[in-house]
Amino acid sequence: MAIVDPRVLTPLKAPVPAVKPSPGPMGKGTGAAVSFQAVLKEQMGGLKFSRHASERLESRGINLSAQQMARLEDGVRRAAGKGARESLVLLDDLALVVSVKNRTVITAAARQDLQENVFTNIDSAVLL
Repeated sequence: MAIVDPRVLTPLKAPVPAVKPSPGPMGKGTGAAVSFQAVLKEQMGGLKFSRHASERLESRGINLSAQQMARLEDGVRRAAGKGARESLVLLDDLALVVSVKNRTVITAAARQDLQENVFTNIDSAVLL
């Protein structure tokens, strides 16, 4: 039989109660899971287009090429790196207002539609 030195033993601590994460939207999942999903989606890239922006692009017959989308995403990523929240992105002959935080294009206009327009509620501009 082995002899145990009492100086080596540490007293047992009471177990720490588990903390339940708060439920996410509509009671599904956990708050932590929703945050993880949001971060994962952002890291995987891909901008969203609001209904308004989609309608504007469609009504004006504007289609963004894969190269333009890549440049737009890069511009939004650079704006985010500078702490921007709402940016005016000038891409070729397009002006797009983008929610950098939500990675969502809010509205879009072609150069010919920009005569005497004022863009409000933006904190930055990205020229591509």
